[in-house]
Amino acid sequence: MLDSRGEVLIPIARASIANALGKAHASVSQDFPWLQEKGASFVTLTQRQKLRGCIGTLEAYRPLLLDVQSNACAAAFQDPRFPSLREEELEVTEIEISLLSPAEAMSFSNEQDALAQLRPDIDGVIFQYGHYRSTFLPQVWEQLPDPATFMAHLKHKAGLYPSFWHQAVKLQRYTVTKWKESDLKQTIEQA
Repeated sequence: MLDSRGEVLIPIARASIANALGKAHASVSQDFPWLQEKGASFVTLTQRQKLRGCIGTLEAYRPLLLDVQSNACAAAFQDPRFPSLREEELEVTEIEISLLSPAEAMSFSNEQDALAQLRPDIDGVIFQYGHYRSTFLPQVWEQLPDPATFMAHLKHKAGLYPSFWHQAVKLQRYTVTKWKESDLKQTIEQA
């Protein structure tokens, strides 16, 4: 059986952004008990397959409903890489939601050992060294399929040199269940 949570989460995210823009939007059912369970999510916005915003939560600390609503608005209006989403952009903006599993600490002896353990297209990775921290969702493997390149970009995103390594580096990995708005529309049209 397919996981149908995306059919609930995507409209909730879209409604949150529309409401923040002052646009009327059809109400979305929020009566599912699992929406009140703690969850960690990322909301990614794209326009014509190009990133338009992405904000998320790495650890589940609030109800999934609130997490998705908050991250949807943050991706639309607070991602420092992009200006705030304008009302006229909403129609051409696609929403993707990633629901994260709990992160697991990785054990490794050096960078080569860590790279050998990474599972392209499966692992999301959290990189941490002191106060430097970054993450890539598993979807980033589509653009960076080589583990060494993936790690170099992850370090750069954290604010370090791509060649940086230190024995105090900590890595965690997680998986995601994801739903893309266009995939849901195709499934509904085929039904």
